[in-house]
Amino acid sequence: MGLITLLTDFGYRDHYVAALKARLLHLAPTTLVVDISHGIEPFNIPHAVHVLQAVFRDFPTGTVHLIGVADHGAGPEPGWQIALFEGHYFVAGDNGILALLCAGAPEQLVALPAAVSSSPTRDVLLPAAVALAQGTEMASLGPEVIDFHRLNNRQLRLQDHRITGHVAHVDHYGNLITNISRTAVEAVGHGRSLAVHFGRDVVRELHLHFSAVAPGEAVVIFNSQDYLCLGICQGNASELLGLHFDSQVDVRFAAE
Repeated sequence: MGLITLLTDFGYRDHYVAALKARLLHLAPTTLVVDISHGIEPFNIPHAVHVLQAVFRDFPTGTVHLIGVADHGAGPEPGWQIALFEGHYFVAGDNGILALLCAGAPEQLVALPAAVSSSPTRDVLLPAAVALAQGTEMASLGPEVIDFHRLNNRQLRLQDHRITGHVAHVDHYGNLITNISRTAVEAVGHGRSLAVHFGRDVVRELHLHFSAVAPGEAVVIFNSQDYLCLGICQGNASELLGLHFDSQVDVRFAAE
């Protein structure tokens, strides 16, 4: 029996998560289920992608990831798909999530049959996820397709002495997680001193963790996924700095 993870924007105030799990208990009472989060901001595809990208590789290959965010898909005609990527299965609405998760190139992609439902995560996506977890082949769940709704992530702008990126996510603590990777910093910087510019503020030193500076001071670290993050020690960086999703962040290197 396989493993299913759940990621939705259902929240924790209503009965929606319980209804999803009740249906799951009927379909596969012995299946192992892990909740990644049900606190994704409603319809916020970048938030869902960020959370899942940060953790899906920690699960065993063959894990089935059920994504109930903007679950009717994009456009007037609903659509649902399964993607195989890096040995993991992703079941979601055709709304751009799969394109972002798989960097536009899943190893296999199938379309689930059209259906009429007020709760497609429960009625369309969940049965497909259970079937996969029970060993059903993807190809038997729908026709193989090559296209899906595409969204594009913000791309880094790399120059000789500068990297321009953006805030990709604001976490629960108000920390600002950027799309600037350690790899990009090392490739452009070549060990040179740097300054991280965000809004009207500048930080000229990287630290290992957010508490490495005095309370109330700005701090820059690489997180466990090796992306540059901005924070305020014991404070909410997003609120205090006035920066949010898609705010620009620059890393500037000393000219030699």
